[in-house]
Amino acid sequence: MTILLEVCVDSADGLAAAIEGGAGRIELCSALELGGLTPQPSLMRIAARAPIPVYAMIRPHAGPFIFGNTDEEAMLLDIDAARAAGLAGVVIGANRPDGTLDMPLIHRLKTHASGLGSTLHRAFDLVPDADQALEQAVELGCERILTSGCALKAVDGIETLKRLSAKAAGRISIMPGSGIRPANVGAILQATGAREVHGSCSSQVDSVDPRAVAFGFEAKSSNRTNVDVVREMCRVIAAGA
Repeated sequence: MTILLEVCVDSADGLAAAIEGGAGRIELCSALELGGLTPQPSLMRIAARAPIPVYAMIRPHAGPFIFGNTDEEAMLLDIDAARAAGLAGVVIGANRPDGTLDMPLIHRLKTHASGLGSTLHRAFDLVPDADQALEQAVELGCERILTSGCALKAVDGIETLKRLSAKAAGRISIMPGSGIRPANVGAILQATGAREVHGSCSSQVDSVDPRAVAFGFEAKSSNRTNVDVVREMCRVIAAGA
């Protein structure tokens, strides 16, 4: 069985690089430096022309995944925008203040996204009991969980990822993500048995406009999707499949 590489991107250029490099699916975001926020409707419409499935991140602002009524309204409208653009799915999730999954809210988001694919995002990594949250994700009917194994980086959460994959037993896909690069993707896949994996496949690019940096219009450097990193990730994945 082929192992799928999902690449998270936050621009049209990043989208093109991921596709050219061989990605199998796109997680479409804005502001990847903040962990990914909802992309603009214009980017959704551009991404809908992609030859591979595109899932839109549904996250209205930075910070904890704790959302109130106005946030929920925004997320429902963003799901509508993803559907109207013609995207394949959405990436959703929410926590309660104690870190547990906000099941009522996620259920409402999932119901509103009926007919679209769904990924439970890394709100999962903040839960106090990953095994309980796994069963809740299965109950919700999500296709997959994007998780680092409740660690800062997937390489540090391998044992949890391995346990979750075994407990999932085909009921839901466990998709490792966070800090996955060509140098470690093979070991992570071998240890966890995952059949899909998530990465930014980015490299650091320095600003070429000091004035833009001085005025605060641009950071001194940023991470951008790199087609060569995507290709190398695909090569390593294929070699170990």
